[in-house]
Amino acid sequence: MDRSTTARADAVPTDPETGAPLLDDLLDGMPRQRGGPVTPPSRAAAQAPAPVATPGPVTGAAVPVATPGSGMAAAVPVATPALGPGAPIPVATAEPAAGRAAGRVSALGALAGRLRALRPWRLFPTPLGTPFTFGYAAVLAVTSVVTEHADPTLVHALHQASSTDVAHLVQHPVLVLVASALWIVGGMTSPYAVAFLVVLTALERRTGGTRAAAVFLLGHVVATLATEVPVGLAVLAGHLPDSSLHRLDYGISFGVAASVGALAGLLSPWLRWPVLIGFAAMLVGDLLAFTDPMTDWGHLMSLTIGISTWPLVRRRRTARMPSSVSPSGPPRGVVPAPGCRVGAPERRSPRGARS
Repeated sequence: MDRSTTARADAVPTDPETGAPLLDDLLDGMPRQRGGPVTPPSRAAAQAPAPVATPGPVTGAAVPVATPGSGMAAAVPVATPALGPGAPIPVATAEPAAGRAAGRVSALGALAGRLRALRPWRLFPTPLGTPFTFGYAAVLAVTSVVTEHADPTLVHALHQASSTDVAHLVQHPVLVLVASALWIVGGMTSPYAVAFLVVLTALERRTGGTRAAAVFLLGHVVATLATEVPVGLAVLAGHLPDSSLHRLDYGISFGVAASVGALAGLLSPWLRWPVLIGFAAMLVGDLLAFTDPMTDWGHLMSLTIGISTWPLVRRRRTARMPSSVSPSGPPRGVVPAPGCRVGAPERRSPRGARS
């Protein structure tokens, strides 16, 4: 037998790179145990399961979170597990559609709130809210029905007896001044009747029934005297005939014009001046038409009288505003902001400083 062949057969195979003996081939020829096959170390290492990475400690990383209604992602601290290098980081994506839907819902809610705040039913008088305007309107409705359905001769006699002409003012001044304000020229469908309901209601709600009645009567009485007294003087001087002493004059237009002027002082500037300019332009147009110059001059005087009452009505409105605030807490329906002290005294500004 050749020694080289025997030596090669008995030699232990080694790894050509490291020189370590290869036991896999040697164990292949060895008998196996009865309990199961013996797995070579190299194969056992290959068949071993991969180690499972255990999660690390929780860290307080800031993860973007979508806020409702805004459509943008806001950074909110959220507890997230520590991830290894190269692992994807979960990011909350914003939902623009949900944000737009929430914005539309909030816009509709705001619009509904504004419509409820307008309260159009408050434009008309009520027995409890505006007793003066409601009672006066009821009387005017009765006299308007009488004017519409009674005998024309009777209606003319009633109007003549209620006229604030010079002859009646000399004999029964208080009676005719009150009686002349119980009739509406043209009935309840006339423009002054509609203006009476709207303007007197708004004025009484803001200033109270006593002040609203005072403004109305002031315009009615002063404008009537300012137009009839010159007529009497002109008749005495011979410039007008004696028939002018019995001129038919009645209605609520002088009081309504004064109420319009007073109410304008309580409106905001962007609404006040259009109301005044529009109403004054209408009165000037009637005066230029020269249909009834004495009455038209009386309307302009009444408007001026109403404007002169602005300090009175504004002072009354200022005195009424704090009445809705309870001394023991905030106004009803108002929730104080966190950190605000309810009922804390107001800090006064230094003397000489502008507020």
